[in-house]
Amino acid sequence: MSRVLVFQHVAAEPLGTLDRLIRRRGHRIRFVNFEREPDAQPSLDRYRGLIVLGGPMNVADQLRRPHLRTELAAIERALAQGKPVLGICLGAQLLAHVLGAAVRRNDPPEIGWYDLETTEAGRRDAVTASLGEIAPVFQWHRYTFDLPSGAEHLARTATCENQAFRYGAAAYGFQFHLEMDTALIERWLGLPAYRDDLEAAGLGHGAEAIRGATVARIETMQAAADAVFTAFLDQVGRPARRIVLPSR
Repeated sequence: MSRVLVFQHVAAEPLGTLDRLIRRRGHRIRFVNFEREPDAQPSLDRYRGLIVLGGPMNVADQLRRPHLRTELAAIERALAQGKPVLGICLGAQLLAHVLGAAVRRNDPPEIGWYDLETTEAGRRDAVTASLGEIAPVFQWHRYTFDLPSGAEHLARTATCENQAFRYGAAAYGFQFHLEMDTALIERWLGLPAYRDDLEAAGLGHGAEAIRGATVARIETMQAAADAVFTAFLDQVGRPARRIVLPSR
């Protein structure tokens, strides 16, 4: 049986559209939700890949949230075992931190829709090439990461230089949220903590502007997301097919 391990931090930040792509491949998904199981100690040995999702906390919260240390150790083990890793938003920051890079505030924060520009390496990369030169992506973050030593810089925005990187053959960090659909964006915009975060950011656009941009841009992002996530899952591989012998 082929399994993918997923670290989730809050119920409001799930796999989104990536969920159906993983299941379509025939992989089983094992969620570890650290909001519900802060003392969980998952082992990577039985899993073919690791996905670390986003969340409202950050790398500096390790004293208040010891599960972050558990996650950092798990990411380090996955890298040592050569297993594919995908970090999204907070997950990308945790991956960068494991690789020795600094995680710091991004000024200004990015919330809503932004144009992502791929680098030359990003346009050649097997996973991110489907984004093309410019792609609309959804963002919600106040922190960013420095590019880890030895990593390939894959994408940037005008207000955040390090948006995506690859380390080694199959470890990817994405600061942006390709996994979003309209319902999930609406869910975030309706949560008081997220609404307060958007208002406090002082970006000059609010929930209604984000809703309008979502109508115009979500289909384009989802098409690119399906291609990008499918290419990442190619790194994970496909479950071995069961061979059914003919009855005698």
